[in-house]
Amino acid sequence: MPNPKRRHSQARTSKRRAHDFLTAVVTSECPNCHERKMPHRVCPKCGFYKGREIVEVKETK
Repeated sequence: MPNPKRRHSQARTSKRRAHDFLTAVVTSECPNCHERKMPHRVCPKCGFYKGREIVEVKETK
């Protein structure tokens, strides 16, 4: 198996790792209850999606 003859420089390693970072989760506002939710998903708080109730949400105490 071929192995590298020389070590990679710090600059080269850093350039390769430039895109290895975590991105923040994108959220949108639910038009029904105004809670933050993932886009294109049913709201976990009220169970509505596109103005219709899709899931019945149980009350939590």
